[in-house]
Amino acid sequence: MTDSSVTEKSASVSTAGMRRILPAEMVERGRNPFDPPPGLRGQGAVRPLDLLNGARAWLVTGFEEARTVLSDARFSADKMRHRDATSPQPHKAAEAEAAERTDGIFVFMDPPEHTRLRRSLTGQFTVRRMRELESRVTEIAVEHIEAMQAAGTEADLVPAFAQPLPSLVICELLGVDYADRAEFQECTAVGLNASSTPREQAMARAELHAFMRRLVAAKRSNPADDLLSGLIHDTDPPLTDAQLVDVALLLLTAGHETTANMLGLGTFALLEHPDQLAALRADPGLIDNAVEELLRFLSILQLGVSRVATEPLTLGGVDLPAGGTVVIATPEVNRDPRHWDDPDALDVRRPRTPHLAFGHGVHQCLGQQLARIELRIGLGELIFRLPGLRLAVPAEQVPVRDEMLIFGVRSLPVTWS
Repeated sequence: MTDSSVTEKSASVSTAGMRRILPAEMVERGRNPFDPPPGLRGQGAVRPLDLLNGARAWLVTGFEEARTVLSDARFSADKMRHRDATSPQPHKAAEAEAAERTDGIFVFMDPPEHTRLRRSLTGQFTVRRMRELESRVTEIAVEHIEAMQAAGTEADLVPAFAQPLPSLVICELLGVDYADRAEFQECTAVGLNASSTPREQAMARAELHAFMRRLVAAKRSNPADDLLSGLIHDTDPPLTDAQLVDVALLLLTAGHETTANMLGLGTFALLEHPDQLAALRADPGLIDNAVEELLRFLSILQLGVSRVATEPLTLGGVDLPAGGTVVIATPEVNRDPRHWDDPDALDVRRPRTPHLAFGHGVHQCLGQQLARIELRIGLGELIFRLPGLRLAVPAEQVPVRDEMLIFGVRSLPVTWS
């Protein structure tokens, strides 16, 4: 199996493709945009899920059951070797189960292949690098807030703040020229949008790969003090260019898209819960707690995580067959009433307990500490530098992104005193 064929098979199980085969009630929010889609609620911690491609999966909405799926080696993340029902065409799953993986799409790998790539990346997310980025995140946040203030007392927070902050940070982490950010942002948006045509998505993927191949070649010739240069020159045994491109693209898209949506949606949630915003302003020490609570409460990755059972087993009292696909409903998992009191309430004073916004087990999000830094600083600077921050339109006029599996807001018009 060639590198390109593995990459294309990975693309066939993209989040946008998965969105097309899910019933609407599983992804479209109701009148309250902060609550999970109505189709996720009730009916047990594990239940059958009939997909629009004719396949059957099992939906997991219980917290402990989801942790089991994410930590038990009998559930495989390898979509290249196992038939995953969430593929738009599950009958065309990968053929050669014994073929050695030569790509770098580590989120779709199991140990030991996943272990090697993960270890290489972990070595680049150093304490020193995170500390240096923390001061840079503050600079970027302040610069963009001051630019908003200089332009008046109103702004659309998504393009003015929520998108550029994580975009700049991930560009600096990987060593991407910030002047190129518009190119990858546009291609990423097309690739993650379920309304994009297959041709549009294929073109976006091709452009992203070409962009990253050029960057890898440049870093191989002229290394700098960035994560991608470190992966190229400090990994033993070395990664191939194809692996480097795959890894860098995963980090680039994940590091930008998720945090940008959390900044926009998190601000929206705080503005719509003025008592919680007031509590945070009265006690800035609550900011870390508030970030964890927003991550739990919003859970922007709607139905993007699936695993395949490699043998018959029982989960939450439900018997699963070998080869059965389970889909984790993170928004509902993070509101399991067996795990939290009053789970549908946003409470920035809630005692901190584990949530699954960053996953669990060997695939737990590598960039979670960076995301926490960006959210803590980004939300904190907004709250304390913009007194009287409030929506500039009625809440029902804020457009949400139901067509994406990474939930968020398209725009967030705000004003301040």
